Amino acid sequence: MSTRTRFWLSLLLSLPMLVNMLLMPFGLHLPGGEWLQLVLTTLIMAFSAWPFVHTAWAAFKNHHANMDTLVAIGTLTAYLYSLYAMATGRAVFFESAAFVTTFVLLGQVFEERMRNNASDAVAKLGNLQAKEATVIRDGQPTRLPLSEVEVGDLIQVKPGEKIAVDGTIVAGQSAVNEAMVTGESMPVEKGVGDPVIGATINQTGTLQFKAEKVGDDTLLAQIMEMVRRAQNSHAPIQKLTDKVADIFVPVVLVLAILTFLVWNVLLKAPVATALIYAVAVVVIACPCALGLATPTALMVGTGRSARLGILIKNGEVLEEVNRLKTVAFDKTGTITTGQPAVTDVIGDCDRVLTLAAALEKSSEHPLATAIVAAAGDRDLPAVADFAAVAGKGVRGTVDGQPAWVGTAALAPHDLPEDLAEQSTQLMKAAKTVVLVDQGEEVLGLIAIQDQPKPTAAAAIANLKEQGLTPVMITGDNQAVAEAIARQVGIDRVVAGVLPGDKAATVKQLQQEGPVAFVGDGINDAPALSTADVGIAMGSGTDIAIDAGGIVLVKNDLRDVGLAIELSRKTFKRIKLNLFWAFVYNVIGIPIAAGLFVSLGLALSPELAGLAMAFSSLSVVTSSVLLNTTHLKGERKLAPAVA
Repeated sequence: MSTRTRFWLSLLLSLPMLVNMLLMPFGLHLPGGEWLQLVLTTLIMAFSAWPFVHTAWAAFKNHHANMDTLVAIGTLTAYLYSLYAMATGRAVFFESAAFVTTFVLLGQVFEERMRNNASDAVAKLGNLQAKEATVIRDGQPTRLPLSEVEVGDLIQVKPGEKIAVDGTIVAGQSAVNEAMVTGESMPVEKGVGDPVIGATINQTGTLQFKAEKVGDDTLLAQIMEMVRRAQNSHAPIQKLTDKVADIFVPVVLVLAILTFLVWNVLLKAPVATALIYAVAVVVIACPCALGLATPTALMVGTGRSARLGILIKNGEVLEEVNRLKTVAFDKTGTITTGQPAVTDVIGDCDRVLTLAAALEKSSEHPLATAIVAAAGDRDLPAVADFAAVAGKGVRGTVDGQPAWVGTAALAPHDLPEDLAEQSTQLMKAAKTVVLVDQGEEVLGLIAIQDQPKPTAAAAIANLKEQGLTPVMITGDNQAVAEAIARQVGIDRVVAGVLPGDKAATVKQLQQEGPVAFVGDGINDAPALSTADVGIAMGSGTDIAIDAGGIVLVKNDLRDVGLAIELSRKTFKRIKLNLFWAFVYNVIGIPIAAGLFVSLGLALSPELAGLAMAFSSLSVVTSSVLLNTTHLKGERKLAPAVA
């Protein structure tokens, strides 16, 4: 029988007793009296309250005590005493057992509903998935269920349709809205060779792509699995809570016995009165709120982070993030784009780039690729006698004149004084400088650099605002590393670190306090595993789930600060929930025990049950409010296009 069914049954059977209580001040009562209460309460105990007794007994056999222990003892005490009182002509309080059961179940119904709302992130992600796909087989488009799509299938997507699975575009160009999966606010322009993600929405043009990941291998499936694991995990603080509950329940039982003895033996109160206070102590102390404090906040926090494109692996990560002092970054591909790009052109820009691109288009060097990309769609002259000088540059004949693009060391002519000075300044800024020479003169200079990502400076500034120290780890020499660090606002650099030594560098930083390491999740796996918190940057549809405790799906550095901010707020909410759960019991137990009865403050068992239910509800509500907590690093998402 479900909790909801047990509640409605208990409520229905309790209503006649409630009506009877309302009639009593007027000297009226329902027919049947105590016998009616006996029958109704017995049915409640047999069907609605019995699961509490069963669970409490199972816990007792394992030498444990839990919330159900207190509910079972409280309701059984009230019920059994009422049987004894009825047989001996004393006052009964069957209604206490009935109402306590009803109110406890009411609290559980509310908890279930709010916990379902808190943990619906996985269900919402699952609803994003397309149900069908247009697959081209034998040259004909065929509409197939998603379960029949196979790796290697050619899939067609029209404007407004959902992309079914992960793959690579082979024909067409379009803008794709990826906000529903990655949280990226702006539609992303896609063309041949670009990856696409299942469940995102094609907006403007018709695309054809080759399916590469289907079923459980898609990005959406990986995200759903990670969120599911996180929501089912336990933060270390939960273990402390469980230990406290094991001690707390026996202490409450002792307090209830003492309450009975004080009222009955010392204060000479009737047994019924003393028993009411004792049962109220047992009921109000049910540690429901204590048990809900951690898991509900964890569910909401990880669910919200998933909607922002931030995947938190487990509850332990939240506690580690709360202790962080340092955030270490890999440079290439993390802080920088990982691709050289032209940053400066000295001289006649059009002439210098056109000549340089004409020579470099036949070279496969990364710097050559950057120059050709910078030239764009310029018409390039023909090159004769092309030759590449390893590590130095390229040369050839253009328009009947010898031309050279490369380092100054082997250039045909010396640099003029003004160009030499500018070259020195560019190199101080950690840029690679090549000169462009034709005929009898040096035409100009081109500066190339692996540039910082556009969001890097803002990301570093956000971390500093949160009181964290950013550090850059790189294999580059100190001068180049410091130049990049200055551009993004990092004050501390560890340069000359070989790829295999990054983990050792992280260990050195850990001597100063807990460290997070941010890397690409593949090459940086040892450092990610060594750090207290590993933050892996996602790349397209390839997410290294096991590489770090946090995965940033969008590959946006600003999400490092956002992930830390949200993790910290989630952990703070856990501590706030635990605090109020304890405070509630510290305040509630003395009132239930009758210590303030002279001041008019007292709780019957049924009111204690209602108060306990609302305490649990308040903790769950507190957790759900994490969904509306303001995050400084959050960017507004573009609305998804249906």
